[in-house]
Amino acid sequence: MPLPSSIDVAIIGAGAAGLGAAHALQGSGRSVIVLEARDRLGGRAWTVQASPEVTFDVGCGWLHSADKNSFVPIARQLGFELNKDLPPWRERAYGNAFPENERDDFMRAMDAFYQRVSEAAQTGKDEPASSHLEPRNRWNPMIDAISTYINGCELKDMSTLDWDAYEDTNFNWRVRRGYGALIATYGAPFPVALNCNVALIDHSDKRVRIETSRGTLTADKVIVTVPTNLIAEEAIRFSPPLPAKVNAAAGLPLGVDDKVTLALDDAETFPKEGNLRGATMRTDMGTYHIRPFGQPCIEGFFGGSFARELENAGEGAIAAQAINEIAGFLGNDIRRKLKPLYESRWAHDPFARGSYSHALPGHAGDRAVLAAPVDGRLFFAGEATSPTFFTTAHGARDSGERAATEVLAALGRP
Repeated sequence: MPLPSSIDVAIIGAGAAGLGAAHALQGSGRSVIVLEARDRLGGRAWTVQASPEVTFDVGCGWLHSADKNSFVPIARQLGFELNKDLPPWRERAYGNAFPENERDDFMRAMDAFYQRVSEAAQTGKDEPASSHLEPRNRWNPMIDAISTYINGCELKDMSTLDWDAYEDTNFNWRVRRGYGALIATYGAPFPVALNCNVALIDHSDKRVRIETSRGTLTADKVIVTVPTNLIAEEAIRFSPPLPAKVNAAAGLPLGVDDKVTLALDDAETFPKEGNLRGATMRTDMGTYHIRPFGQPCIEGFFGGSFARELENAGEGAIAAQAINEIAGFLGNDIRRKLKPLYESRWAHDPFARGSYSHALPGHAGDRAVLAAPVDGRLFFAGEATSPTFFTTAHGARDSGERAATEVLAALGRP
């Protein structure tokens, strides 16, 4: 849509948070625009048709805590089919790479680690989650690998208090047509200016001036929903500067999680919704989902510094690693059945620079700092500002709704 010169409320970012804010402002009688640097809606939620037979969520794919997830009723309202099959990551192992007795031993070690983290959090001391690993436990490297999947980082970079604050109800559902497709459809009715990269937010005057790649506009109120790395690295600048926001964002960096989907020939010979990983005793490892939704593919998932290394190795490195690792589990004959279709590289995405936030040790309180409004004119949302559902799309959406409520209160409408 055309860029107006003046607006009541400008929302920066058309991810789940920005769209949640736009939804909450509908019918308020205020003029609203969403400014999005990309050429699409959704941000880190993005569904692609990787092949005629494979729909692939490049970003978020699971409706975590589905019994409390605000996208569940939205999906139903918009006619998106929900899949409630059990997720593959705890059970339903395929092959002999991770024998059942070993899996059971690993799960006991991991559950005991979770319990120690929870108990430590009750003391209020915010220390690295790695300090709660059992010394010399043989499963420690794989527990660290799980952290890279969950948090996008290794345990040494993860706040104990932040880990414990996350609310997980253990209901994990999916959207058959794609989570990214759902969020894009949710945002379709809202006024969005695409290819509109914001460089400066000047709040030195009564009205806020926003400099973008498509021109300048002024607004009474601004809701900022961009990923923390963009604020921490000052890809978007504030004038006057907001050092408390920059520092809080730096304490909540985006970790790295990447996905790849591989076409699978003779797919019917493999189980639907299977899990594949090995007792590799190392942190640098992937985990694999065989035939999600029964599709003829295998999805791979990599996290933390290993995912970053694979990204830095260049396009195609993630797929190559996945094929090599799968062949190590199932034998070299599997190579001829696998073909790369699509892979993410979120750390190299200029408008994300990572996957989702984690609090560094000592920085769990930064989520509240980042979420706090400034001078009744600048408001902040995004998954990193959610107190309990950070890292998730619904946590982002809910934070956008919260910021919109704050805007309306500041405008005189409670």
